[in-house]
Parts: sequence; C-alpha cells; structure tokens
Amino acid sequence: MSTRRHPVDQPTLSGLEPVGSRVAGVDEAGRGPLAGAVFAAAVILNPQRPLNGLRDSKALTAAQRERLAGLIREQAVAWAVASASVGEIDQFNILQATLLAMRRAVDALGVAPDLALVDGNRAPVLRCAVQTIVRGDATEPAISAASILAKTERDADMLRIHATFPQYRFDQHKGYPSPLHLQLLARYGPCPAHRRSFAPVRRAIGQAIQP
Repeated sequence: MSTRRHPVDQPTLSGLEPVGSRVAGVDEAGRGPLAGAVFAAAVILNPQRPLNGLRDSKALTAAQRERLAGLIREQAVAWAVASASVGEIDQFNILQATLLAMRRAVDALGVAPDLALVDGNRAPVLRCAVQTIVRGDATEPAISAASILAKTERDADMLRIHATFPQYRFDQHKGYPSPLHLQLLARYGPCPAHRRSFAPVRRAIGQAIQP
C-alpha cells in the first residue's frame, strides 16, 4: 500500500452538497491492467480557486494530466492518493482491492469530508456519506480531479516497475493487456508485478511451465 496526501484549511463548498459541507471526489485507476497496483485518489476542491479543464483522465493527454495534477495538488483543499498492492488484488479480487484503495485515500485526507462522490456504481464503506455517480469522472469536477491524480500516480508507478523489468515494456502499455504486453508475457512469463489472479497471467504461467 502507498498513500500520499496534502491537506489545506477548509473553505465552504457548494453544488450537489449541502451548504457548508466538504465534498470529496473519489476515483480509481488501474482496474483493467494485468500488472501493477490499483490506485485511488480523493480530492476536495477549493471553490474559491476553480480549475479549468478538469475532465475524465482518459480524455486528456499525458501532458495535460501532468499539468492539471500539479494544479490540483497546489490548489485543492485536500488531496490523497492510495493504492492496493498486487498481492491484495490477488487475495481479495480487483473490485474489493479497488474499494480498499478508495477507502485508504479518503481516510488519508487531512480534512475529513462530509460526503464522498464516487465514480461508478460501487462504493467503499466510509465514515462519511457516500453517493455513487456513473460516469462521474466526466460530470463532477472533484471526481475528474481524483481521476487525474490516480492516473498520474499509477503511470508513475508503472514507470518505476518498468525500470526494474524493462523486458515487459511497461512504459508503453502501463500493464494493460495490449498485444505487445500479451506477447511479452507469453515470452517471459509473469514477473512479481503481474496479477496472478487475472486469466491471461494464469495462462502465461501454464505456458511457462510446459516443456
């Protein structure tokens, strides 16, 4: 597990939430890949410092994500990023590991939220009220901000893994099951960063032990 956070003192928020409450957007990155941890972020935006250009991280270029991630870290009321490890993914399954990472991110916020807006239709059990929003990363700025932080942190982690296992080219596909990744996985078998509970990795293990 890894966790990063940054708190700033509390403004009054507005929008979906009751006046005076603090709302955290929550999103994840990395449910689909065959390798690496799953990351989640929680962000409480500052209404006095609105950020232009927030949207689903997948709709942004890498350069746009990095620029916005820096602004989010500088201007948000509070933010935190957490993860669930490959071992936890294999132990609990990817859904439960994702919810675990989300809970860790919200718990790590230096300012406790009154409400968490969570992307999708499944939410972790939190110590605050929770509202799920399907496609919330495209409609709610706080969720968009969380999506951006989770994605940039996970991509950075995959680059660190690439430095240790360059033969898998994690710098190119970030662990997703691209044709290149599947080809290299079949050639070399899985490394410690691969999720052994995922079917393509299990198949690669079987191929690797055949004569």
